[in-house]
Amino acid sequence: MQEPVIRRAETSDAQTVAELGARTFVETFGYLYPPQDLADFLAQAYGLESAKADLADPAKATWLVEAGGQAVGYALAGPCGLPHDEVTPACGELKRLYLLKDWQNGGTGRRLFTEVMAWLERDGPRDLWIGVWSENFGAQRFYARQGFSKVGEYGFRVGSTTDHEFILRRVAQRTSTDA
Repeated sequence: MQEPVIRRAETSDAQTVAELGARTFVETFGYLYPPQDLADFLAQAYGLESAKADLADPAKATWLVEAGGQAVGYALAGPCGLPHDEVTPACGELKRLYLLKDWQNGGTGRRLFTEVMAWLERDGPRDLWIGVWSENFGAQRFYARQGFSKVGEYGFRVGSTTDHEFILRRVAQRTSTDA
């Protein structure tokens, strides 16, 4: 199998990002929600206009993972929008990181994560944040290995369902030369 390629998405990739975002969300979480709630949420959160807005925002970055000419994963990062009292404008957030099921657990997710973290810290160390579903134990273990720890909780609404989410943070690793 050919090694997947990770690249920054461009505005021309909006349709691919929107479709892949909806597909991976459904593949991962779709069973949790009533069909109409899921459809409404996907249209709002993963619609073409949302993807275009994210790709056009200079404070955000999106990556695509491609293999054999097909998009098989993606990530989105930018300023932290999680509901926590210690979030500041300087904080960054990994907002989304998804791979199609057939591409999980093969090291591609780690490569994508590393790429995103490097971008988030391109101007130097800063606190980084992630929101993760309370029952996504695999992701929680992965993020813990990457230095993230639970610092809060919140409710994530999808229609009439409120998911119990954890807020994870990795405190900036400053050196003695950092001001």
